[in-house]
Amino acid sequence: MHWHCHDLFNRMPQGAVAGGIAVVIDVLRASTTIVTALAHGAAGVRPVLTVEVARALAAGFGSGSDSGVLSGVLLGGERGGLRIDGFDLGNSPLDYSRARVAGRRIVITTTNGTAAVEACTDASEVLIGAIVNRAAAAARARELAVAHGTSTIHLVCAGTDGEVTEEDRLAAGAILDAAGRLPGGSDDTLDASATAALEMFRGVLSAAADTGAASAITAAFAMSRGGRNLIELGMRADLPAAAAIDSLRVVPRLDRGAHGDEAAAGWLHADATGWLRADAADTA
Repeated sequence: MHWHCHDLFNRMPQGAVAGGIAVVIDVLRASTTIVTALAHGAAGVRPVLTVEVARALAAGFGSGSDSGVLSGVLLGGERGGLRIDGFDLGNSPLDYSRARVAGRRIVITTTNGTAAVEACTDASEVLIGAIVNRAAAAARARELAVAHGTSTIHLVCAGTDGEVTEEDRLAAGAILDAAGRLPGGSDDTLDASATAALEMFRGVLSAAADTGAASAITAAFAMSRGGRNLIELGMRADLPAAAAIDSLRVVPRLDRGAHGDEAAAGWLHADATGWLRADAADTA
């Protein structure tokens, strides 16, 4: 396999991920939150670009339903790191408890992460990766690459407001570290950015070998741009939640509506494309 790391999604050349497997990373916090929501039993997550689209989509799904199946849609997301006025949930993974989201569909919009997903729609497959599911994401990306007959996997970092962030590169390095431990992983090739991300991750761990991986990652997050922003907003508790390495096995996968998924067809109508659902093969 050949792994590419795109440090910032909106600097990717047009068509950069076409035909490959894309793993979108916005570790603080959209990708961590999406993984957490699905791990806690959410029926699906729909990423959209704008607040207006999110409200309209949720309203449409919640109205005129005879069975009530679609009436449980929740709105989640943030602008400037804060929960959007009138939304049910913010963008903290701590908001997405099993009691709150199990069995519910969630429409989510965030400043950076959902835009990164949108930028990858020409990939053969789009997955969501984070620290919490890094081993599962690496394994599933490899499996899907083989299934699609491609050897190219792209790690796509969301960044923050058009700037590269250390935390997303750290998460990319964590996924690459896990990939290298898979059967055949020692034969993988990495581009220069992927190599740098891997070295960053391993450097963080080696510098704090006595504290444990999760503590070392939390400390690195606290020094990153995204981490500092969250601390300023009073959301420091999100950092260890996002640093809980390999705590979840769910790998969100963008449903293209092309595989005869009866459950998706039942509640997503013809526009099933765009819903992120837990890949059953990777759910613990």
